[in-house]
Amino acid sequence: MIIDQEYRDLLRTLSEGSVARRFDPYLDIDWDSPEFQIDPKDPRWILPDDVDPLGAHPWYQAQPEERKIAIGLWRVANIQKVGLQFESVLIRGMMQYAMRMPNQSPEFRYCLHEMTEECNHIQMFQELVNRTGVDAPGMRADYRATSHFWHLAAYAPILFFIGILAGEEPIDHFQKDVIRRGDDRPPALLRTMQIHIAEEARHISFAHRFLTERVKRQSRAGRAVTSLAYPIVMRWLAGAIMAPPRDMAKEFDIPRQVMREAFWRNPKSRELMRNYFGDVRMLAEELGLMNPAARKVWKALGIDGDVSRYRGEPHRVAQRAS
Repeated sequence: MIIDQEYRDLLRTLSEGSVARRFDPYLDIDWDSPEFQIDPKDPRWILPDDVDPLGAHPWYQAQPEERKIAIGLWRVANIQKVGLQFESVLIRGMMQYAMRMPNQSPEFRYCLHEMTEECNHIQMFQELVNRTGVDAPGMRADYRATSHFWHLAAYAPILFFIGILAGEEPIDHFQKDVIRRGDDRPPALLRTMQIHIAEEARHISFAHRFLTERVKRQSRAGRAVTSLAYPIVMRWLAGAIMAPPRDMAKEFDIPRQVMREAFWRNPKSRELMRNYFGDVRMLAEELGLMNPAARKVWKALGIDGDVSRYRGEPHRVAQRAS
């Protein structure tokens, strides 16, 4: 693929950013300091009621504090586990993609930088999981069983990078919303979120621009297919990443109806889901992928809504909560 100069410049900027501003999970987090110790009775593990779908549910809010803390710690640990499982899929797929690039490709260098950072994220997330003492399984059992094959989507790069955004955007928005609240959260959790957000900004920028470069070269028929696949992949992976496995309900005897409502059947949880995708709806508009048929799919999947005015715009829920 011919790469124009503007795209080359962006890739150079992102690569240089990865060199100048990078983090190491064992240098930039003082895991053994008293401040970063994990206290399983710390009330700061309670799930926020306007960011987390389960935290917003009346059943959770009605639980005794000790039980809310235990559920919150388990959920936080599991989100970290899901994150590292997704990062492993990303690395495998991106390596397959990078190894097919020709010599002199500026995408090759940046992809390797991103994979290096994702490896560090896996170590960081796993270290936090280990220190919580929670045996978090991560994704649902069926997703864990099939995720070993997800990286094969890299042979269809547009589909694969849509999947990357579908995985990165919900976690990124969730973490930003938690930090924007300004609540007192456990330092180890906040530090991992801060590092992840800082480096994911580069990764998301690359995925947005990659899709821009690829989609504009598609045929009309190819773009029509992409417009329909885009929201389907977004909704599927958002559910895989943000909804906990059945293990959580069994561990804490959470009623099935509560789990169904929290993920994603009540109005509050559906609003939270829609808010994950303001940026990717904006990208879809920019790429000409919001045709009438695609809009119906977005709406049918419950992830339609306003588009962001700029990337990373805080949504109205976060603004009201502050």
